[in-house]
Amino acid sequence: MKDYITIIGGGLAGTEAAYQIAKVGIKVKLYEMKPTKFSKAHSSTNLAEIVCSNSFKSNLHTNACGLLKEELRMLDSMLIKTADKTSVPAGQALAVDREKFSQKITKQLEEMKEIEIIREEVTNLEEMLKEGIVIVATGPLTSDSLAEQIRKITGKERLAFYDAAAPIIEKNSINFDIAFYGNRYDQERGKEEELEEWKKRIEAQEASYINLPMNKEEYETFCQELIQAEVVELHEFEKREIFEGCMPIEVMAKRGLDTLRFGPLKPVGFTDLRTGRRPYAVVQLRQDNEEGTLFNMVGFQTNLKYGEQKRVFSLIPGLQNAEFIKYGVMHRNTFINSPDLLDQTYQMKEMPNLYFAGQITGVEGYVESISSGMVAALNAIRKLKQEEKIIFSKETMIGALADYIASPKENFQPMNANFGILPQLPERIKDKKVKYGKLADIALEAMSRAIKN
Repeated sequence: MKDYITIIGGGLAGTEAAYQIAKVGIKVKLYEMKPTKFSKAHSSTNLAEIVCSNSFKSNLHTNACGLLKEELRMLDSMLIKTADKTSVPAGQALAVDREKFSQKITKQLEEMKEIEIIREEVTNLEEMLKEGIVIVATGPLTSDSLAEQIRKITGKERLAFYDAAAPIIEKNSINFDIAFYGNRYDQERGKEEELEEWKKRIEAQEASYINLPMNKEEYETFCQELIQAEVVELHEFEKREIFEGCMPIEVMAKRGLDTLRFGPLKPVGFTDLRTGRRPYAVVQLRQDNEEGTLFNMVGFQTNLKYGEQKRVFSLIPGLQNAEFIKYGVMHRNTFINSPDLLDQTYQMKEMPNLYFAGQITGVEGYVESISSGMVAALNAIRKLKQEEKIIFSKETMIGALADYIASPKENFQPMNANFGILPQLPERIKDKKVKYGKLADIALEAMSRAIKN
């Protein structure tokens, strides 16, 4: 095995990984295709280019991303330290001067003697893997050529080219005076003994879905607001791929008032527990994590603006006070099916020399990408030194995010940092700030222990 580690991609994950490896004296070959070739969203020749918002979100510990940043500071993250140094006024958020930020990152890596920056597109990934350890951190707009190589290595069914994800809701925020557990048709089989069995499973919360029944007036009001809501404008290069893949729920609603009732909101197979009759429409929520604390809205892929999603989807009975852990998105985003492929260190299970990092793994957001680059780098170092892996506790946000990415799922979609993926407290706390504060304290204590060990 070669005495260096190869990193493909000079974005947030790739540059964090390069720094972590180089600072312990290990050589790095960092490949970045700019300026030889640019993606459709990039324009700067600097490394760690920030394409969208200049905000790294909240700095508060009671915010999931704020907690994640604090954990990264404890682990000596170069990118978070640089973000702190190049920050601009943004209230409680950490926002940066994006030009100064990327310039500082580029300059620091160029000055590290252990790092060789190679400005060319990678066309020989398989050959690189034969020679040594590789971290692929090419982001959501991976070049077509490299994406094809990744597809060949991972399997063609394990690579997605767009993100069409439905919103995810924290279970504890759902109103169960209205919502009920149940699988379609279970309570309409007609046999009394099966009906009793169904009722027992609902009481024990053993069914696969949470159901939100709607009457005619509620349904029509929801559809009207959905049709009129503001949407995010897609880039031209995204439109063809995304709309061929699936239909946004707001587009479906515009095709006729009853379209949703014969589609994702069909009421067939359910009884409204409030009335004893079949509801006019039903919204289904499907369990999204092993602990059963998060549920996604079935069939609700959407391109609505985030504020509009909160406003319109809160009209659904049972979701009036819903906490949206993740809003629906529809945009160009190359990502692998990580639960099939990766472990909690972002290492490929079937190919130990290969690690992935950044949004190509299914983490979503700037700080989340940095986190994955950190974990992949620390474990690539240990792999090269033939030492044990480091797996961060699920009590930490870094560890919980890595665990979410690696845990089996029926329908994997990208995820950002949120308190719903942490192990829940033994007691229920209604005050959200108090609850999140306690979870943050537990996480930081767990990270402190990990660093000492």
